[in-house]
Amino acid sequence: IATAKVEELIDELRANYTIAIVTHSMQQAARVSQRTAYFHLGNLVEVGETTQIFTNPRHKLTEDYITGRFG
Repeated sequence: IATAKVEELIDELRANYTIAIVTHSMQQAARVSQRTAYFHLGNLVEVGETTQIFTNPRHKLTEDYITGRFG
């Protein structure tokens, strides 16, 4: 329930604010974000539209994380 309330608040606030969230939950990131950045060991690997990152990542490290090959 708490997660749902946080996500509802994010949806309300995004109309007027830029919101940055840090999460290890790919499901939550897919639900609430419009753009996603993937970091590996502190380095930015990829950034783009959330749909593109999750369905057609440009970098192998991103794909491996999303598909559960590591992480």
